[in-house]
Amino acid sequence: MIVILKNNAEKQKVDILKQWLENQKVSIHESMGEYQTVWGLVGDTSRIDTDLIEGLDIVEGVRRISEPYKQANRKFHPDDTVIDLGNGIKIGGGNFQFFAGPCSIESEEQIIEVAKAVKAAGAKILRGGAFKPRTSPYAFQGMREDGLKLLLKAKEITGMPIVTEIMDASHIDLFEDVDIIQVGARNMQNFELLKELGKLDKPIFLKRGLSSTYQELLMSAEYIMANGNQKVILCERGIRTFETATRNTLDLAAVPMLKEKTHLPVIIDPSHAAGIARLVKPMSFAAAACGADGLMIEVHNDPAKALCDGPQALRPEEFCEVVSGVEKIRNAIGV
Repeated sequence: MIVILKNNAEKQKVDILKQWLENQKVSIHESMGEYQTVWGLVGDTSRIDTDLIEGLDIVEGVRRISEPYKQANRKFHPDDTVIDLGNGIKIGGGNFQFFAGPCSIESEEQIIEVAKAVKAAGAKILRGGAFKPRTSPYAFQGMREDGLKLLLKAKEITGMPIVTEIMDASHIDLFEDVDIIQVGARNMQNFELLKELGKLDKPIFLKRGLSSTYQELLMSAEYIMANGNQKVILCERGIRTFETATRNTLDLAAVPMLKEKTHLPVIIDPSHAAGIARLVKPMSFAAAACGADGLMIEVHNDPAKALCDGPQALRPEEFCEVVSGVEKIRNAIGV
């Protein structure tokens, strides 16, 4: 349920209403916009008389939320969520960001060289995989803790905040100095992991599952938010369909549709969606045109020798072309 307060509502009456609602055993999440204040009520609201509240002179309106996701719902929080990483780096609310770097960290030389290159091209956030979930148990699984140490070294050298994937709640302590924790597509419905991440005060980059609906993605975000962490970033990375020409099918309709449903930032990962490097540029341009809040792109200094997902990785000079093109598209559509 949401309660919309009138502008300039009398503070004493607002405090009385708040106290009464809390006595009904619901928690109140306040969203203060430019023109109105919205209270999102979380808990068992079935016993609350909406007519009684709506009759108060400080209340503009009352609405029940039919969707099962509450805190992720745009009705609950009308304004876009903006996640501030510090140093002027913001995600969402018109702030477009590139998350760029190798699929997998392979060596100190590799991650630092790529980090410097993507920063010079315009990326503000460095991505790199230390723990790698792979379909085959015989494929390279990442450098794990050693990879994290190299990623942190690249962060120290370049000053770029970092994002990397977590696979198990038992690893959370290793991610203390990671700026954004990524939950991969295979773990989108690992609810015990999501609950633990919900206890952190750290942005969570949540990728859509291979065959998950929008609602299932938002319900996974709700698990994180219901446990206290409101800093969730959604990522569309392609879904599994009958088409085999590309690795996955990039669902660009996810951007405008999710933006109708939720206030959370929406990022596109064209690298995992296409699985083919030459398709990353046009898919990036399309993502920018349809209103995405950013792009996660794999960049490698020598894709032919990459230990993981080389065919979809861009060279640094190709990434520069993507950044330049995206900027032109965003300027052309006025965002």
